[in-house]
Amino acid sequence: LEGVRVLDATAWWAGPSACQMLANLGADVIRMESIQRPDGMRMAGAMFLQRESWWEWSSITLAANTNKRGITLNLADPEGLALCKRLIASCDVFIENFSPRVVESFGLDWDAVHALSPRTIQVRMPAFGLSGPWRDNVGFAQTMEQISGLAWTTGHVDDQPRIQRGPCDPLAGMHAAYATLVALAEREHTGRGSLLECTMVEGALNAAAEIAIEWSAYGVELGREGNRGPEGAPQNVYACRARDGREQWLALAVASDAQWRALVEELGPAHADWTGDAELATARGRRAKHDLLDAKLAAWAATRELDDVVARLVARGIPAAPVVDSRETSRHPQLVARGFFETVEHPVVGAHPLPGPPFRYATVDRWVRTPTPTMGQHNREVLREVGLSDAEIDALEASEVIGTKPKGL
Repeated sequence: LEGVRVLDATAWWAGPSACQMLANLGADVIRMESIQRPDGMRMAGAMFLQRESWWEWSSITLAANTNKRGITLNLADPEGLALCKRLIASCDVFIENFSPRVVESFGLDWDAVHALSPRTIQVRMPAFGLSGPWRDNVGFAQTMEQISGLAWTTGHVDDQPRIQRGPCDPLAGMHAAYATLVALAEREHTGRGSLLECTMVEGALNAAAEIAIEWSAYGVELGREGNRGPEGAPQNVYACRARDGREQWLALAVASDAQWRALVEELGPAHADWTGDAELATARGRRAKHDLLDAKLAAWAATRELDDVVARLVARGIPAAPVVDSRETSRHPQLVARGFFETVEHPVVGAHPLPGPPFRYATVDRWVRTPTPTMGQHNREVLREVGLSDAEIDALEASEVIGTKPKGL
């Protein structure tokens, strides 16, 4: 996407992740926020309020905005809004995830954008769409997890639905990035921009189709099964021997009769009193006695070292893995070997491993080229590109149309 210019007027995680994907692919992405209303994600996660520039430390902000330039503009100020429109006219793509009424109050809807630049693609990422009774409702990833049915099917049988804690955000971002690539390809043929409507709720339902289809096609209501699945049995997580005072969990799934026989061999004759049950030789029988299997395997795993038991099970062709906590993810040997996490020096936070995109190009050795910009880091650079003088930029800073830290700090 070298040569493609994107104005990123999104916040939180869904929109920034969409724009980051375009930045990863070479687009010049200009991230825009304001000092009056900074991106809310800056205030989320592990905060370091005792540190200088604490608003630069949000983990998701740092991970979702690499390879971008960063500016601030107060759209509530006429000068700021006018500059935003000049930027839109200079861009190939304008992406925002405001609520529909906010966009319209700023005069940045499709008719206005198309009048500014007929070649500009506008990507709108409302929670629920630009029409319908929920049009003006706002929503976050957790909202989508409830509405799509994902939360309904997550949790233990006799417990409440559980929130997945955010996967619908980058899921929405991936859908929006894909749609943007299609619109850019279409523009190659038509020479004109398009309006794209990429709702969070429809992106979530695209990934949760099984829940809706099982009911609409077969009348089957999927519910909560804990860590069990519709096919594997036994399938669960089992606590192994603690290590250095920290809990260790084994994830195990037996998806075939052959895998069950391999597990029986691994368990050995010491457990033949229950593994020899003829009913356990079939998937139907194992599912019927899943509670028994869970109890027996939990007792067996409790005396084992996690790494050893995983290695032994995998060697026998049994799907097994350690349950990895957040402190271990960036050090996982498979991810390290593939270079999934890349390190880049941030001017405030320093160097930390950051996730790259979930795919590889044979011609790309490194994806993370620049760190997430600090607030307003590229104000002068970008505003000069649209024709402003240093004196004009100084005046904007003095009137707080632009800035480099949240207003009031």
